[in-house]
Amino acid sequence: MPNDGRLLGNLSVLVSVVETGNFARAAEALGLSPSGVSRAIGRLEARLGVRLLQRTTRSVHLTDEGERLVAQVGPLLSGIEDAALSAAGDAQAVRGRLRVSLDPMFSRLIVAPRLTAFLAQHPALEIEIVTRDELGDLVAEGIDVAVRFGVPPSSSLVARKLLDTRVLTVAAPAYLAAHGQPRTPKELAAHGCIQFRDPVTRRPFEWEFHRRGKVTVVETTGPILVTDSATMYGLCVAGAGIAQVLEASVRDALEDGRLVELFPEHAEETFPLYAFYPSRRHAPPKVRAFVDFCVALGRRA
Repeated sequence: MPNDGRLLGNLSVLVSVVETGNFARAAEALGLSPSGVSRAIGRLEARLGVRLLQRTTRSVHLTDEGERLVAQVGPLLSGIEDAALSAAGDAQAVRGRLRVSLDPMFSRLIVAPRLTAFLAQHPALEIEIVTRDELGDLVAEGIDVAVRFGVPPSSSLVARKLLDTRVLTVAAPAYLAAHGQPRTPKELAAHGCIQFRDPVTRRPFEWEFHRRGKVTVVETTGPILVTDSATMYGLCVAGAGIAQVLEASVRDALEDGRLVELFPEHAEETFPLYAFYPSRRHAPPKVRAFVDFCVALGRRA
């Protein structure tokens, strides 16, 4: 079978359809019409003599033959793309528009104060930040990279673990002056604890305390239930109650005295920070630069 440019182009269209999830988004990404994408897939299937995609009115799915083909050609196409960028002198260029989705607390307390320095290092880069707790559909929303705390969900996204951070129990000096400081986790039953709703179960997270491999679950209550970490942080600093937070997000507040850590001997639980990519190909330079920036911030925190 001749290895001509049309075959390579049609293979690229197939990979794009898989990565974006449908013909319309693939067409937008490639600068083609949806009918042009459909014709390219049809030509490829006719040339290979196999059906590669199962099409419905709402989605497309790879056949077994399609899955094998994409698994083999995906890395090869990525290598060709990287080689072309390198030949053009842009392989290390951090430029263009970068759209990122961030955990609100991570964005506000860690990224925002240091973003100016990052952009000064990459003057050809523009960045748009979307903040929310849920990961969402990165492909549909045109997100280049997302950064979230917690174990990654089962999905087609590529996940890269960036770091681990401890879970701390904290309160503001004003709260402790008004209500006293609990000496053990069990004494939290007599305090107002800010509850955080689990987006999956829709119920408040349990409060766990880890020490020397032993886990103690303490039932806590409080008049405030929140659904985003930035609001919980603001309430805690204002003295509204005790909260469980991630160390990477509150290090500055602990250092300057806005928050006080409770039960440091029961703070062995850790939470991971992950970066998510909507593509199986190598991340472009702008994404790699931002991920490296987040790693550096996490280590500092």
